[in-house]
Amino acid sequence: MRFSSRVDASRPNAISMAEALCRRDGVELVKLNDSNPTRHGLAPALVPGVYEANPRGPLGARKALAAFLSGGGADGVRRERPVDPERLYLLSSTSEAYSWLMKLLCDPGDAVLAPKPGYPLIESIARLENVKTIEYSLMFDGSWFFDLPRIEEILDSEEGARVRAMVLINPNNPTGSYVKPEERRRLVSMCREHDVAVIADEVFFGYDLEPFDGNARLAGESGVLTFALDGFSKMLAAPHAKVGWIEVSGPESDVGEAQRRLDVIADDFLPMSDIIAERIPAMLEAAAGQSDRVRERTRGNLVRLHELLDADSLGVTSVLRAEGGWNVLLRFPSSIDETQLVLHLIHDHASTAQPGFFFDMTSNGYLAVSLLPEPEVFEAGIHAVLAAIRESLGE
Repeated sequence: MRFSSRVDASRPNAISMAEALCRRDGVELVKLNDSNPTRHGLAPALVPGVYEANPRGPLGARKALAAFLSGGGADGVRRERPVDPERLYLLSSTSEAYSWLMKLLCDPGDAVLAPKPGYPLIESIARLENVKTIEYSLMFDGSWFFDLPRIEEILDSEEGARVRAMVLINPNNPTGSYVKPEERRRLVSMCREHDVAVIADEVFFGYDLEPFDGNARLAGESGVLTFALDGFSKMLAAPHAKVGWIEVSGPESDVGEAQRRLDVIADDFLPMSDIIAERIPAMLEAAAGQSDRVRERTRGNLVRLHELLDADSLGVTSVLRAEGGWNVLLRFPSSIDETQLVLHLIHDHASTAQPGFFFDMTSNGYLAVSLLPEPEVFEAGIHAVLAAIRESLGE
């Protein structure tokens, strides 16, 4: 696996090596170079305890998280192998995780593969890291699927020689599509063959809507170097709960080298605050119940959406099958401009939605609709959309 030259993972200097040997042999040194005040009786009463300074995050919090994930997490799907807390990195968000991983894997001018349709956040973060995004397509034919021949063509091309990672959103936002078992097998094989790491964003994984059989997390994948991202922001339906994590897996040699370098990045940006980490066990206890509440809301609104569309006498609006997540895509006649439809919603119906082009949909005629609103608010919004479409068609 190839890593960026931006991370200085050179051999420790002679002093650091000598200190490490003393630690290994149980020799306690008088540390006149120790600038951690909490180890010298100077911790404030407001924040007691000794600062651990572990770049991966406080070990106690990582152990609690590893036990939670091993036992099935918020979605109740137990792992085949226990999650190792030493393979976890705690940080403030999955956005920060993307940034760290682009630093780890990409030199300026390198590229990552990103899905289209997809959330524009990836491209924005890549631009900040001087990394290029190369789009690969998700296609729709009753359900969403990867354009695998095109992905292979990209990886085999001259442009593909600069690709260092493939971003897989499982399930994707806004399409709601999971990575199917055969797709996973093919993608892992292609990435392994081309020394491309997988960045698996699985923040919506537990919110299944109309899934197919056999979908599984990419977290723990052993066939290729994989960085699985998740966090409390979606698990607790709390955007202000800024705790995310990276789980590293894959061939042992790649994992070891990746973690050696990722430790440098994590150390430079400092580990998660102990104040926040202390709350992780309580948040884990709340996760399953909170995820159940969100699933009940999103599934209920999806059922009602199907009923409203079936009852619409005009019959020109449909919902694309969404297997998971919080959002669905409505499809309406492409003769109606997306921007004009949303403006019509805003000005004449006091409602709004996101047009498909926000997510790089390849053609006109889509709205991304959230399933999170209260049922009565959601129903009123769908009625507004159907009325606006009817009015736009002159009906």
